[in-house]
Amino acid sequence: MPLVFVLALPFAGSIIAALLPSNARKLEAWLAGAIALICLAIVFAQLPQMFNGHVVKTVLPWMPGSGVDFTLRMDGYAWLFSVIITAMGALIVLYARYYLSPQDPVPRFFSFFLAFMGSMLGVVLSGNLIQLVIFWELTSLSSFMLIAYWHHRLDARRGARMSLTITGAGGLCLLGGVLMIGHVVGSYDLDKVLAAGDVIRTHPWYMAILVLVALGALTKSAQFPFHVWLPNAMAAPTPVSAYLHSATMVKAGVFLLARFWPILAGTEEWTWIIGGAGLCSLVLGAYAATFQMDMKGVLAYSTISHLGLITLLLGMDSKLALVAALFHMMNHATFKASLFMAAGIVDHETGTRDLSRLSGLYRSMPLTTALALVAAASMAGVPLLNGFISKEMFFAETVFVTGNWFSRVGLPTAAVIASAFSVAYSLRFVMQVFFGPIPRDLPRAPHEPPKLMLIPSAVLVFTCLVVGIFPSYTVGLFLHNAAQAILGPEVPVYDLRVWHGFNLPLLMSFIALLGGIVLLWLLRHRHRSRPGMAPFIYRFDGRRGFETILEGLDTLAAFLLDLTRSPRLQPQLLLIVVVTFVVAMLPLTAGGWLKPELHTPVNPFFALMWVAGAACAIGAARQAKYHRPASLLLTGGAGLITALTFAWLSAPDLALTQLAVEVVTVVLILLGLRWLPPRVEGDDEQPPPLTSSLRAFVRRFRDLIIAIISGAGLTAIAYAVLTRPRPQGISSFLVEQSLPLGGGANVVNVILVDFRGFDTFGEITVLGIVALTVYALLRRFRPPLETMALPKARQRLPAGGRLLDAFADPDPRTLIPDGVMKIPAVLVRLLLPMAALVSLYFLIRGHNLPGGGFVGGLIMATAIILQYMAGGVIWVEARPRIHPQTWISLGLLAAGTAAMSVWWAARPFLSAYSVDILLPLIGHIHLSTVLLFDIGVYMLVVGATVLMLVALAHQSLRLYRKPAHGPAATLSTDEGNS
Repeated sequence: MPLVFVLALPFAGSIIAALLPSNARKLEAWLAGAIALICLAIVFAQLPQMFNGHVVKTVLPWMPGSGVDFTLRMDGYAWLFSVIITAMGALIVLYARYYLSPQDPVPRFFSFFLAFMGSMLGVVLSGNLIQLVIFWELTSLSSFMLIAYWHHRLDARRGARMSLTITGAGGLCLLGGVLMIGHVVGSYDLDKVLAAGDVIRTHPWYMAILVLVALGALTKSAQFPFHVWLPNAMAAPTPVSAYLHSATMVKAGVFLLARFWPILAGTEEWTWIIGGAGLCSLVLGAYAATFQMDMKGVLAYSTISHLGLITLLLGMDSKLALVAALFHMMNHATFKASLFMAAGIVDHETGTRDLSRLSGLYRSMPLTTALALVAAASMAGVPLLNGFISKEMFFAETVFVTGNWFSRVGLPTAAVIASAFSVAYSLRFVMQVFFGPIPRDLPRAPHEPPKLMLIPSAVLVFTCLVVGIFPSYTVGLFLHNAAQAILGPEVPVYDLRVWHGFNLPLLMSFIALLGGIVLLWLLRHRHRSRPGMAPFIYRFDGRRGFETILEGLDTLAAFLLDLTRSPRLQPQLLLIVVVTFVVAMLPLTAGGWLKPELHTPVNPFFALMWVAGAACAIGAARQAKYHRPASLLLTGGAGLITALTFAWLSAPDLALTQLAVEVVTVVLILLGLRWLPPRVEGDDEQPPPLTSSLRAFVRRFRDLIIAIISGAGLTAIAYAVLTRPRPQGISSFLVEQSLPLGGGANVVNVILVDFRGFDTFGEITVLGIVALTVYALLRRFRPPLETMALPKARQRLPAGGRLLDAFADPDPRTLIPDGVMKIPAVLVRLLLPMAALVSLYFLIRGHNLPGGGFVGGLIMATAIILQYMAGGVIWVEARPRIHPQTWISLGLLAAGTAAMSVWWAARPFLSAYSVDILLPLIGHIHLSTVLLFDIGVYMLVVGATVLMLVALAHQSLRLYRKPAHGPAATLSTDEGNS
């Protein structure tokens, strides 16, 4: 179980960090650092097994029926990335402790930071493809939060949105590719997938799988043409850039390409797609980085270039190239994170990252200068540093590549040119910032940061030196284990040494070094005259292009909405009914559905009942124009007939639910009718012209025909289902297995909370979202008073009139208007505790008898609505203990807890787990997780209904407010009054 702790600790720490006070900066840093170091220690504890070639696995049942388990898997490759993630995380925590200002919300930073660390560990440790995609998307979400950490800045919000849009879209493509791989292989287990390379490469879906996986990997690693999001993500704090955009997140794409190398590589398609994207990114990133004027901009484009180098190596279809790619992944994380830290230190101590303003900082920041100089030299590929060795391996692979003339000549040439630009921007990075004249107009006087802030960069720079001098003794075994985890016993022979004699790769390295120096000297005048403008490509702005695409999508969406929407409800309903009817008729066109196989005589009482229901429906349609409350009550009558129909057909649970829904719906709509504009027809109104009358007749006749056809079609479908014999399929299974497998005699409730519990969880989530949306829309909406469907006498409210005069009976203690026998409000108050007991009764008994959380919640919500009708808006607003948002959140939390708690009993997600306990004086009690799930449904239904009720109450309070003195209320025209 050690892998479970490695994965769970960061997420647990994320929750704890979010709950700590904002002034506990040291405690937050200690928490995050301790978690990173503990995870690193657990990872290092697995090193002996990695050296022996073992694979550490932990398997927890998740969805065994679908062949999907929650699997954590660590081999040498995953171990290497786990070390990078945890060790780099510990260093970044120490750096961020001194980088973040006292005004920054530190708990939010470390909470998102730990969540991202856990997500990345989930990606590299996943032994199941579906699980890998879930953590893959979690990295996109958590990185979005980190990039937008300074959300008060427009560039941070734009960069975060661009990052999430591009990487999230790539994640959806990856999901499609993973689903296709699972279908081809027959399993989502990573071990089985890695062993099926020949099956995947020879399958007709190979090209589609390759494209989808490549889209996921290239978007995450910011490769051409999806590289535009990375420079815009530099609006994030520097610790985020040092961790996400140099060592971890951008490495996820190349990690995936290397992981899938055994099953997707070895074809021309792989070489052209992956190698081509890597080559374009290598050259384009190096070229653009040379002309950037922002220190983080230089590092962002250089990251694109170096990731392109890794991607190109992976696309070469060479095992030695794969080893070189793994080695450069390690090296790039060390020198690039150190350079990001140096850029952050300069920005932190001088107040700017603008290369045109910075110079001569070595006098006041000698330690920072030394660290940045070594890290930049490693990035440029200077000998005796780790970047030199991996770049020489890259040159060797380009020299010995086979193929056409372009591959044999063009690839080495492009590699030397890109490396020359790498030397140029690396040299410019240190020369222009740390050397030259003393700066004169900096926002802050430059000075060295606290010594502890330099330790992370110093550790990384020391690693660059040690690995560069003693590569085989420091990382040789780790690199071999990682390569062996991917290639198996077919790891090629290679030699990690600084000196291999005079050869062509060494000559290419010196040509690149010399070429970079000459290139920087030639461009010195351009940097002064036209700073920040890369020739030929400066017109291509990635952010502007992204915004243009989004605007185009918005325009297209607006065009489609203009074609389909209408300010009137009737055309919208017409479109919905017609589309639904066409879709529902598709299965009936196959034939055979409307041939009844069972002939049941029609009971005259049943037919008479539905004659009454049809009369209610027709009456509701007729009264809608003249009397809306009467139309609503007739609609409720049709709903009551539907409930009686369910009871007649031996479905008491559905009947009870339908009845409760009808009561709540009718009352809520009745409360909202006052906001609709009234239908007023003047006595002196001229008769409409003939064309208008004819047009209205045609429209009504059309609606009548559509209503008849749609109703008849739905009736035909229901009749076809009711007159067919019970099939030996899913319905029989649910009826027969409800008690043995679900532990309940109420089949409907067992289906909702057990067999199809995931659907129910999604439905209550949607219900909560709808309630929050209604509340958000109504709490700031105030229709004009003259458009409200109020009697004219109540629209003219005199100053000093009472609050309830406009909406309720003048006496707030009564429910019924004058002239009718009134019910005292105190009796309605007494109904609340009794209704609460009844709702709890239906909640508890729902698993075996008609009832359940939904019915119980509706009964409780109905009781609260009655209190509202008795006391008006005053009663709702005067009850601060009723927090519907809290009820909604607790309901979702309870349902989610019930769904996940069964994992501890090694049961599938959302399955029922029961225990029997014997209590003194009480006796035997049977408890099940479905009760907790039902409680969650109950709380969410109550919260959602009351929240919509509060939204209606806010409308009344926004129109009428209490004066400063006295109980009277005056008409309010203040839009912000509430």
